[in-house]
Amino acid sequence: MTWQQRIDGALEQRRATGSFRIRQVNHQGSGRFLEQGDTRYLNFSSNDYLGISHHPEVIRAWQDGAEKYGVGSGGSGHVTGYNEAHRQFEEQLADWLGYPRALLFISGFAANQALITALTEKPDRILADKLSHASLLEAAMLSPAQLRRFAHNDVAALKTLLAQPIDGQKLVITEGVFSMDGDEAPLAEIARATLEAQGLLLVDDAHGIGVLGAEGRGSCYQQHVKPDLLVVTFGKAFGASGAAVLCSESMADYLLQFARHLIYSTAMPPAQACALSAALKVIRRDDSRREQLRANIARFRAGAGQLPLKLMASQTAIQPLIVGENEAAVSLAVTLRERGFWLTAIRPPTVPAGSARLRVTLTASHTVEDIDLLLEALYDATR
Repeated sequence: MTWQQRIDGALEQRRATGSFRIRQVNHQGSGRFLEQGDTRYLNFSSNDYLGISHHPEVIRAWQDGAEKYGVGSGGSGHVTGYNEAHRQFEEQLADWLGYPRALLFISGFAANQALITALTEKPDRILADKLSHASLLEAAMLSPAQLRRFAHNDVAALKTLLAQPIDGQKLVITEGVFSMDGDEAPLAEIARATLEAQGLLLVDDAHGIGVLGAEGRGSCYQQHVKPDLLVVTFGKAFGASGAAVLCSESMADYLLQFARHLIYSTAMPPAQACALSAALKVIRRDDSRREQLRANIARFRAGAGQLPLKLMASQTAIQPLIVGENEAAVSLAVTLRERGFWLTAIRPPTVPAGSARLRVTLTASHTVEDIDLLLEALYDATR
């Protein structure tokens, strides 16, 4: 088999199973509306949960940062790329979340890959929730350590794996809020089990930070848990992009020596750090955005419970509607798009076979009328 035959075969298989992915160009897609050409849709696919991507203070901070520092960082943070704006934002994050140190990464994917690669060795064992994000599972599979996945949110299954003797160390991995089902991990129980087994706990709280807990401090704070490694990302509630790892002093120093993504990647632009700092200030002071989001979630769930689709048991901004087959999910998304609603059909391999779904994401920017219009369109399309 040639390279081209391999590529063509893989593409044909995706097309045959209705799971071929296509990117679509839009003119605006992060906020309440998504615009393509001359068409505007109500957007129920954005992860901008608090509507901060268009906040005037955040936009102005980025503009001021670009005027002061330029539009790039100029290199790796180990060379010339680590700026006073990065340092100040790291200190703000560490103080807010109660950790000695915070380290900025260019993305959540990079942060997860860097952590697992830098920490694990051949005798070690990684114990990961089977629904953990692809960035975590891929890094675990490529690491020298042994990967064992436990049933989703099943603490008893985790304890069984933790009890098995090994020569190396144990790294437990989970998320605060799971990106495809929208449910939350039992972090307090997982933390206790990990501590008893003398393991290290890594929690990725991409979808909880900014939304859950006092001042939006996230899933761990809400459940009174302080994991050894906390990953927070800025592409959701912060309305921008990038990520940070919260950890101890010694762990931060270790990662600065051995995390290759930090050493060899160009640092995020200082102007972006300025914008993220402004976003953090908005998140901390503005409870009204979280209150509006909670109200929107409650309204959607009250109506969606009457649909002939399975509504997942999620109390978060992620509200999946299980359709089942790939073609049916895509067809439903197309029908809704024709009525002016932008929703994304999520299919295998992102989710298990037979669980293709519409992943509805709600934000504080949505109005009551937006949600009622979506529910009406869903009723019409599924009856």
